[in-house]
Amino acid sequence: MKIATYNVNSVHARLPVLLRWLEQAQPDVACLQELKTPGEKFPLEAIEAAGYGAIWHGQKSWNGVAILVRGSTPQEVQRGLPGDPEDLHSRYIEALVNGIRVGCLYLPNGNPAPGPKFDYKLRWFERFTIRAAELIATDTPVVLTGDYNVIPTDMDAYKPERWVDDALFKPESRAAYQRLLAQGWTDALRSLHPTETIYTYWDYFRGAFERNAGIRIDHFLISPKLAGSLTAAGVDRDVRGWEKTSDHAPTWIELAL
Repeated sequence: MKIATYNVNSVHARLPVLLRWLEQAQPDVACLQELKTPGEKFPLEAIEAAGYGAIWHGQKSWNGVAILVRGSTPQEVQRGLPGDPEDLHSRYIEALVNGIRVGCLYLPNGNPAPGPKFDYKLRWFERFTIRAAELIATDTPVVLTGDYNVIPTDMDAYKPERWVDDALFKPESRAAYQRLLAQGWTDALRSLHPTETIYTYWDYFRGAFERNAGIRIDHFLISPKLAGSLTAAGVDRDVRGWEKTSDHAPTWIELAL
């Protein structure tokens, strides 16, 4: 089973790229972030024509998450995170796919830090950590994937010293990520590639992609029930080089189920 995550940076602006990638990569499950479209304008017809069913949680101009499943419609089990009724951002959706609970998230960026946006990031992270603890305590195998907007370690950034004042690299963000791992989750890419340079995002400016001046912020956390099934993980880096593409590249894992 191949599960992928992809911050598309506007599902309408990148729809040709998304459809090309789906046809080429053929993931069984694809989790999307930054749809940047209200729910009623999600391009379901084009997604279904590509062979995928979908659930989504949209928002005008910002945020937005979706889960696509090849050949069927995912069974939605959770939309949004509890704990803050005033938080109307579309950042989390959860589905049951072939017996696996899949959570798709777009964690807040948090910049500028310090400030209100960084405070919101940490509050959201805490709510997500509570949800993750609930999920890992169940008997259901779980995958939590998406754009975490966290650079976990120095090796996950090109020239990490340039990120020290960024919300993605702040000690509080990295500590929150480590608290997640401490629950028993496996960082799938690092588990299989512990020493390799792996990036999932390259800025549009200053030739970042051409210089491979990237960061790793799109992650797969898998529950203990799935850790032994992990057979492969990687990044479709070439997609970042396509015309009119996202600043993220699709990231994926394969599970032997």
